[in-house]
Amino acid sequence: MKKLFRVADRYIQTSDWKLIAILKFCLLSLGLLAGMAVPKKHRTPAIIGAISVFVSTYVPLMTRLFRMFREDA
Repeated sequence: MKKLFRVADRYIQTSDWKLIAILKFCLLSLGLLAGMAVPKKHRTPAIIGAISVFVSTYVPLMTRLFRMFREDA
């Protein structure tokens, strides 16, 4: 597992913003496909879980981005 994380860290460090954007679009597409496969009776919990994960990851990412903008100015 440590090797996987080490390789992933190196992969991200050597990537530019375009590659990261492509990776995010790929993950978005995968998430949409998985979401379409959820049965109707389980969609509400799946939506709540997806929103929770989105908010808990998006806010720190944007906070870091805005902090970098302030430091650069």
